[in-house]
Amino acid sequence: MKAYVNRDTCICCGVCEGVCPDVFELDDEGKSVPIDSEIPDDVLSMAQDAETSCPVDAISVE
Repeated sequence: MKAYVNRDTCICCGVCEGVCPDVFELDDEGKSVPIDSEIPDDVLSMAQDAETSCPVDAISVE
């Protein structure tokens, strides 16, 4: 599975990075950037928690 962020929707709140720092980080603009590779199995549930925690539904884990 991979994580995706809609940068037009992202409000730079940092919740995703706080919930799952192994998959998400904030760039110079404060927008969320997911890792480019497949999400490791040991952090997949945290990435899914970040998806459901995003206040503007900018994250998808597929």
